[in-house]
Amino acid sequence: MAVYDLNTEIDRERYRRRVEALFTKRAVVEVSEHKPKRSLSQNAYLHLLLGEFAMQTGNRLEYVKSEYFKKECNTELFVRYETDKLTGKEVCLLRSSKDLDTGEMTTAIERFKHWAAETAGIELPDAEDRAWLDYISREMQHLQIWL
Repeated sequence: MAVYDLNTEIDRERYRRRVEALFTKRAVVEVSEHKPKRSLSQNAYLHLLLGEFAMQTGNRLEYVKSEYFKKECNTELFVRYETDKLTGKEVCLLRSSKDLDTGEMTTAIERFKHWAAETAGIELPDAEDRAWLDYISREMQHLQIWL
């Protein structure tokens, strides 16, 4: 499958020719938009924020991630409801953070930081605050069995 960047003249022309050829053939096609994936650095940053919040509140990291980060702060990004096929009951499913693109992850992280400060009185570091993030990382390593 070819990927075309329609911001460039050459890819726009390649895309147009390819679509015309498929249209002429009356082919069955699939069109999708490629969104940028979040970076590993975003994932690592989120992990440290969740760890800091967990350490300050005495909760497990996974609990903080599901209950506070996903359900409380970012409901529309993560929470999905489906009907259980066997029982017919409505069940809550949480979308994985790996499915977010960069923009969605940035929004989710900023919401969590704001919520942590406003609701719990916990200030969380910015991504550029290397010394604080390094400290959190070391503390999380020391407390690994608890998080």
